[in-house]
Amino acid sequence: MIEIEAALDNEGVLRACRAAGHAGAGKTGSDIVCAAVSVLMRTAFNALSNRKGIIIRGGAPDKGQMWLETGLEAQDDGKGKDFLFAAGVFLLEGLKSVAQEYPDNCKITIKNI
Repeated sequence: MIEIEAALDNEGVLRACRAAGHAGAGKTGSDIVCAAVSVLMRTAFNALSNRKGIIIRGGAPDKGQMWLETGLEAQDDGKGKDFLFAAGVFLLEGLKSVAQEYPDNCKITIKNI
């Protein structure tokens, strides 16, 4: 089971997301659930990296684990926040879709901080 935990601030902006575990929906290297979660997480991280106004850090310390944390630079003109909000919506809608389609293999929890 892949367990995903995401945190949104009081304005609905993504502040953190962590995915851990193995879906067990297929052979290693051929698991569609693992692939979907990995692609969504990596794409979000890459899209947010080096984006003006956004601070991001994250990693994949072991197989079956990936995390990211976000913030905004003090001099953000609002465009960074808007992009971060949109990227967070895209990421979480994708992850929720995977969890809905494969409930025995993927679970998502979203909390407000």
